[in-house]
Amino acid sequence: MTGTEHTASFPVTVEVRGITEPARFMRLSDALTALLGSLRALPLDAEQRKYFDDLFGPDAVPSIEHRLTTFGQVRALAHVGLTAHVIKLCPADPGVCP
Repeated sequence: MTGTEHTASFPVTVEVRGITEPARFMRLSDALTALLGSLRALPLDAEQRKYFDDLFGPDAVPSIEHRLTTFGQVRALAHVGLTAHVIKLCPADPGVCP
């Protein structure tokens, strides 16, 4: 199984606070693809774009799944101008991720 075929064994929720509403996905790879699409639509600088491509790209699926299983969430910040937007991935079970 390659990184692009690896999927979380549980649904996940993804949100970019202040930009997108929380969205539920059955497959982690689909969630990360949607997340990168949302981030690429923002006026981010080249450094942030590369960071997010590395952090949330297809090769990161096993790493993100491990973090979700171990820590219960993955968070990052996207800076649009002077405003920081929290990026949050969590298992989709109610009450798991604040």
